[in-house]
Amino acid sequence: MPDLILLGLLMAAIAIGFWLGRRDRRPDEHAPAPATLSRDYFVGLNHLLNEQPDRAIETFVQALEVNSDTVDTHIALGNLYRSRGEVDRAVKIHQNLLARPALDSEQGERVQLELARDFMRSGVYDRAEKLLETLLKQAQHDSHRRAGRRLLIDLLEREREWEAALEVAHAILRQEGGIRRAAAHWHCELAALDIAEGSQAMARKRLKQALSTDEKCVRANWMLAEIEFDHANYKQCIRLLQRIPRQDTGFTPIILEPLGNAFRMLDDESGLVRLLHQEVERAPYTTTVISLAQLIERREGVEAAASFASEQLHRHPSLRGVDYLLDLYLLDADERETERFNLLKRHTQQLIQARPRHRCHRCGFEASMLLWQCPKCRHWGTVKPITGLEGE
Repeated sequence: MPDLILLGLLMAAIAIGFWLGRRDRRPDEHAPAPATLSRDYFVGLNHLLNEQPDRAIETFVQALEVNSDTVDTHIALGNLYRSRGEVDRAVKIHQNLLARPALDSEQGERVQLELARDFMRSGVYDRAEKLLETLLKQAQHDSHRRAGRRLLIDLLEREREWEAALEVAHAILRQEGGIRRAAAHWHCELAALDIAEGSQAMARKRLKQALSTDEKCVRANWMLAEIEFDHANYKQCIRLLQRIPRQDTGFTPIILEPLGNAFRMLDDESGLVRLLHQEVERAPYTTTVISLAQLIERREGVEAAASFASEQLHRHPSLRGVDYLLDLYLLDADERETERFNLLKRHTQQLIQARPRHRCHRCGFEASMLLWQCPKCRHWGTVKPITGLEGE
């Protein structure tokens, strides 16, 4: 990272030198002196070569006059400060730019965007929000209006202002899939607040809006199923849960426990067995295999369950599957075998406990529990159960 910053500063120094050279080469009938670069430029370059980036930046800023030729360089220097975490200096540079009458509308809008980013980086959200709202009302360039809208949406999301975020995002929902996915989850967040306040009808409305916004929103069907279960509408709960694998098969493992609970409330174990057989054929996740094997054990005995689990493991190996198979073997083991199986089980348990159960498909963040928004990359609906030998 320090190498990248020094490289950026070196590029900025070259740009500054180019501009200063151009300025000094401009014809001046009163002073036809030979072209020379500013002394401050060489002082700044010396600081840079001596790995003193702070002093180099200060010198370059002092050496540059603010005009249409140097705005880009000032913006770049301010952004370098922000990337280094020195937001106060970035704010100072960008505010100094905004105060200059020489900026045209395009440059002014760019500076406003960068200043808003400065405020967001420093956590001064109210000032960033006011700046972006003004930009959206007055911007003359579509590219800056779009960038400002996305930045404002990001800010409102960070502040958990779901209603305001939906209002700002409304104009671009059809054009941007990522915003649609996020907006569906904002509806779910509002529905969760409604549920907490006892307003089930409003929550249902919100969740249907989520599905209308993004038909693949797994979370909306998940929450609707929870509501139906709480109201003893178990058949509707099952129907809603069965939609989830069709929305995204990667979420199949999360529906198995609530599905089992709903079928048990209906006293329909046979229906659950049939459904699990279908899911195993479609996507043999470890959780599905274990859930079905446990039912087979209860209905047909340990040997039948072990035979089924062993066959599935042969086709799709998994650590959790081996751990479950050891549980079955322990039920029929003699004293000597029990000791061996327990030793193996201690190893499998240690390996399972050391591994996360969920991973973000966007950035690779890993977690032990399901999260609807990745805390690292902040994308929605990208954290799913891990598949493979150490997962599902």
